[in-house]
Amino acid sequence: MANKSPPMVTCPHCGKEHQWDTNNRFRPFCSERCKLIDLGKWANEEYRVEQREQESSEETSIPDSFRS
Repeated sequence: MANKSPPMVTCPHCGKEHQWDTNNRFRPFCSERCKLIDLGKWANEEYRVEQREQESSEETSIPDSFRS
């Protein structure tokens, strides 16, 4: 079997292409700088995880077994 080189990936922040290396502690980012910039954006709430609206109030109601 041929020795394959690691795949090339793109840094999610700066777009720089780099080899995927499991020893890179900043992956999927290319550097600590890009990782910290991304973390700062999460901390400043520049990124958000979208939530689906609940279809009915039944999903949020208290089960009968918990009612007194």
